[in-house]
Parts: sequence; C-alpha cells; structure tokens
Amino acid sequence: MKKLNRRLIAGASVLSLCAVLMPMTALAAGEETAVPSMYATFWALIPPVVAIVLALITKEVFSSLFIGILVGGLFFSGFSFEGTILHIFNDGFVAVLSDSYNVGILIFLVILGAMVSLMNRAGGSAAFGQFAKEKIKTRAGAQLATVALGVLIFIDDYFNCLTVGSVMKPVTDQHKVSRAKLAYLIDATAAPVCIIAPISSWAAAVSGFVEGEDGFSIFIRAIPYNYYALLTLIMMIIIILLNIDFGPMHTHEANALKGDLFTSGSASASEEAAPVNAKGKVIDLVIPIIVLIFCCVTGMIYTGGFFSGENFVTAFSNSDASVGLALGSIFAMILTIIIYLIRKVLTFNECMDCLPSGFKAMVPAILILTFAWTLKAMTDSLGAAEFVASAMEQSAKGLMVFLPAIIFLVGCFLAFSTGTSWGTFGILIPIVVAVFENSNPQLMIISISACMAGAVCGDHCSPISDTTIMASAGAQCNHVNHVTTQLPYALVAAAVSFVTYLIAGIAQNPWVPLPIGILLLLGALLVIKQLNKSR
Repeated sequence: MKKLNRRLIAGASVLSLCAVLMPMTALAAGEETAVPSMYATFWALIPPVVAIVLALITKEVFSSLFIGILVGGLFFSGFSFEGTILHIFNDGFVAVLSDSYNVGILIFLVILGAMVSLMNRAGGSAAFGQFAKEKIKTRAGAQLATVALGVLIFIDDYFNCLTVGSVMKPVTDQHKVSRAKLAYLIDATAAPVCIIAPISSWAAAVSGFVEGEDGFSIFIRAIPYNYYALLTLIMMIIIILLNIDFGPMHTHEANALKGDLFTSGSASASEEAAPVNAKGKVIDLVIPIIVLIFCCVTGMIYTGGFFSGENFVTAFSNSDASVGLALGSIFAMILTIIIYLIRKVLTFNECMDCLPSGFKAMVPAILILTFAWTLKAMTDSLGAAEFVASAMEQSAKGLMVFLPAIIFLVGCFLAFSTGTSWGTFGILIPIVVAVFENSNPQLMIISISACMAGAVCGDHCSPISDTTIMASAGAQCNHVNHVTTQLPYALVAAAVSFVTYLIAGIAQNPWVPLPIGILLLLGALLVIKQLNKSR
C-alpha cells in the first residue's frame, strides 16, 4: 500500500508540474522563441531533478530516468510532440550511443562482465573467497581489505568499481557484509582516490581544464585541500573500526547478518545459476586480475603516445581512458581464455558460454548508463552549464573568502543534477581561474580543490551518476538500494567538508582546516552512533 501511495504521489507531482507549465505551452505553439526563453535558465535543471526525485520516491530507476528525459525533451521543443520525439531520439539516445567515448565505456563494461563470468565459472572467485575466509577472520577485516584494494587501484574510477567488486564480492559475502555496504565501500574509494592520485584519468581531465596555467602542478597543490575526498576515506575507516551504521544502511547490514545480503534487491540470474568448477584455484582469479590491470594500464598509456616517445606521466595525462580501457580489457579477456584453456579449468565452449552470460549480467547497468547519458544530453541542450556559469560569474567577485565553500555547494548541486563530475570540472574550474589567477593564487588553488570535491560529492549522491551506476554493477547491488543507503554517509562527509572549506577560505592554509575537519567528522559519527544506541 505504501508503494502504491508513493507511486500515486509521484504521478501527481509530474501532472502538477505539467499543469503549472501548460500556460507556457500555448506561448510555445505561437512563437519560435519559446526554446531560447528557457535556455540557460533555472528550468534547465528541472529534468534531472524530476528524475532523481522520482527515483528516490518510487525506487524504480528506469521509468524515473525516462520521465526526466521526457520533461527535458518537452522543454527543449516548446511542448511540440514531433519536436520532443525527434530531440529525445536523435539528439538523445542515438547521439549518446554514437559517441565514441560512450561506446568505449560500454565495451569495457561488457567485457568486464564477461571476465567476471569467466572467473566465477572457473572457480577462481569461490576459491579466493575460501582463501580469504581463512586469512580474513572478521567482517571489519573484509571491509578494510575492500577499502585497501580500492585505494591501490587508483588508475580509473570505472576500472576501480568493477575490479574491486569482482575481487571482493566472495570475501564480503563470506563475512555477511551486505551488497549495499560493499557498493558504498567501492563507490567511496573509486572517485575519492582517483581525484587525489596524480597518475589517474581524473588528474589528466582536471589538468586539461586549467587553461593558461600548469594544470598538473595545480592538481598536485590542490590535493591537501580536497577535503571531501580525504574525509570520505577517513570516514570509511572510522565507521568500519567503530562499527557505525546508520540510515537505511543499518537495515541492510542487520539483514545481511541474518543471511539476506540484498534486502529488497536480489541476486542476478547469472550469479545464482552459473555452474562453478570445483577444481578452481586462487590463481584463477588473481592471474586474470593482474593481466587485466597490466593490459588496461598499457592500453591507456598507448593512447597517450607512450610508445611514440612520450614519458609515462605525459602519456597518462594525454590518454583516452575509453579507448585504453576497451583495448586493454579485450586483450585481457583473450589472454584469460587462453590461460584457462591451458590450465584446463574450462573448455572452449564453456568460455564462449560466459560471454553472453556476462553481457546479460551487465544489461541493467548498460540501460541505466544509456538513460543517464541521454538525460545529461537533454540537460546540456537546455543550457544548464551556461546557467550555472553565469550565476557563478555574477556572484564570485563579491564573495572571495567564502567562495571555496560556495563553490563546493555549487559543485555538489551541479554534479548531483547532471550526474557528471568531469562536466562540473569543465564548467567551474575556468571560472575559478579567471576570478583568482591575477588576484589570489592561493585562494584559486583552494577553490579549484573545492570544485573537485563538490563534483565528487554530488556524483556520489546522484542516482544518474555513471560512477554510482558502476559501483552498483561492481557489487551486483540494486541501484536504488545503493543510492539510498549511501546518501546519508555522503551528506555527513559533505556537511563537514563545507565547514572545513569555510575555515580554509579564512586560514588559506592546508594544515589547519584538515585536522579540524577530521575532529568534526569523528565527533559527528560518535554522536550518530550514540543516537542509534538510544533508539
């Protein structure tokens, strides 16, 4: 009954929105200037907000994303039926699925799904789970091992999410850690580690947005000020060691201890039904993972010109992550199949059977990514980036000292609404450089870091974020479950980060605000733990 009421409320909300906007429809029908009148205004942010709110209310992500896309198409076309359909399909679905970067990510996702299926079928995952059960004795140990592996794989967030999920699922399952908690640990290490790692696809992206300056040097100097990333990593250690769970995550963890790892979600069909080779060994998981890491790193530096004479750092900075990961994963899959055939743990036919089963396991993630990319295309076509950039430029010069904290909030909201961290960098970093490069270089560094931190925070909170979708896929967790359980944790880290950026804007020193932020975070978590006990 509650679910029905929620759906009725959601439907009524959409109808109400349409009713409010109907007067605009009449104007749109008679004037060709209706689309520009909505361009680069607050209305540009309505489609993603509608999608996100509906997803959180109905717990159903596909229809929610589609309704957000539909609202974006209606706004762009001036509520023209033909214009809406053409814009959604031509400029939306067809365009995003024709984009070479997106296609590379989808190929990487499919091949990773196939490799996971191969490792499961060969018995490598089960053998590693049994080995880890003997070596890792506690639930806290399993979670700390997940965080440690996530920190080690700092090359790329997509690669991080799927690899850590593949390796650690058997371990966390053995120790009855919920899939929602596993997804949080994966998501909370992927982007935060990449955004403070000098050799990563994220460092390359940020460096490219800092025009007229030494982007890589600025990225290095901004690391101590990246409070959300640093505090999120510290927060994971605290909640694991002190056994602090709150919000919906508390329910998921309680159910996991009773044997239900998924709560309202369920295991994928491929995960439940796939036969497993009882003779599999730990090396049947470890060797493919090592091969995958090596091939993907090689693929990325290849696209950056390493084999044409560039040094490693330059090649990595200039790399195309999409092409590099796709090339690397294909070679890794071929080598894995050859290794399994030589070891005779799988026959050739069994290896080929794993390809479609791995693809099927990734279908939900592929669908959500496609819908999310299309929603972003709708938002871009309405000028959301221009609206935020204009608002920031008009207010920036009068704020100065408080600008890092405000940029952090703006970055959070923009990344949450659009589901993209890199797009947020591209919008805000050039504005920050223009405001501060000739007046206060130190405050420019802090503000750039606040932009990066806000983008990662908004990305964590957003159900339409590609990294959040990848974390759900890596943990094989229901996507809405992951979003709702992670949100309270991200908001605690965000609140402490906001206060820390207020202090940083005044102190303009990296070492004073960070210890204060850590103490505030520890105090907040201890208060939350005490409140949970009293309940």
